[in-house]
Amino acid sequence: MFTRSAIFRGHIKEGMEEAFFAAVQERMLPAWQNMLHAQAVRLFRPTEAEPPLQDVFLVQEIDYPSRAHIAEALASDRRLAAMAALDSVRHMYVGAHHHIIYQRL
Repeated sequence: MFTRSAIFRGHIKEGMEEAFFAAVQERMLPAWQNMLHAQAVRLFRPTEAEPPLQDVFLVQEIDYPSRAHIAEALASDRRLAAMAALDSVRHMYVGAHHHIIYQRL
């Protein structure tokens, strides 16, 4: 099994924290769950981090059966819906996200 994770770094704009996390649940989570070949989706709201990662405000993980399935998911039209869901919340935060793919041991 392989997991593709998105690590969001920066900060949520002041006063928008609850709206941001509500939008993640209402818009982004369904789009991520609908990704081609996605087996499970997990979201994490960090509460503490060691330096220099104190600016991580969201971690997302999606499990896939294989690297080939990840490639298919990223090339599918369903990714466009996930990207649109992300675009709908970008105004609520300042920062960027980075992806990492790892294999379960």
